[in-house]
Amino acid sequence: MKGTTIHFFGSLKNEWLLKVYHLTHQYMKQDVEHYIRYYNQERLHSANSDLSSVEFEQSQIKVSGFA
Repeated sequence: MKGTTIHFFGSLKNEWLLKVYHLTHQYMKQDVEHYIRYYNQERLHSANSDLSSVEFEQSQIKVSGFA
């Protein structure tokens, strides 16, 4: 879990925050919320067979039968 968290915040910093100019704290908060949605629902992860985090988790639930 710790490695996953470190990877997420590294991606957030390098893929998002360093490339966007934030005028206000509120704008930054909204932008981070948008990135979290993107990271979990759209961004493909090679460690997850090129699925988004949500798609990968749903596939694991189907395999385990705990749907």
